[in-house]
Amino acid sequence: MNDKLYIKLAIEFSQKGMDSGSGGPFGCVIVKDGEVVGHGYNEVTSTNDPTAHAEIVAIRNACKKLDSFQLEGCVLYTSCEPCPMCLGAIYWARLDRIVYACSSEDAAAIGFDDDFIYKEIPLLPAERQIKTEQLLREEGITVMEIWKTKADKTEY
Repeated sequence: MNDKLYIKLAIEFSQKGMDSGSGGPFGCVIVKDGEVVGHGYNEVTSTNDPTAHAEIVAIRNACKKLDSFQLEGCVLYTSCEPCPMCLGAIYWARLDRIVYACSSEDAAAIGFDDDFIYKEIPLLPAERQIKTEQLLREEGITVMEIWKTKADKTEY
């Protein structure tokens, strides 16, 4: 495993994305068994998609290439410590390891500050900055109960 090679590649993608005008200076590669199976750079502004972070783009590409929604056995290399959204996606995708170059503090120093999100996560929904309310729980539970007994579901 050559961590330095792959982290350099992630940094190259960050430069490529920034130079193309697609979004912020962030790049990512995903490697499995010594092969790059997914890569991406930030495409937030070019696609008008706030979720098009480098890690999300790379995860989508890797899942497509591997024909799987799980990325066990893969390592994610990213030019910057993952934000809360990307970290959540990394856990959902079941990647084995994360290697990053710049810290969240480095990102904050150039205007990408995710600290407010980290502070929101442990709060109760009613205490968060974005108004959050719960409605029709029983109707929602009905569908969940159907899922629980569904014979032909794909577990994840």
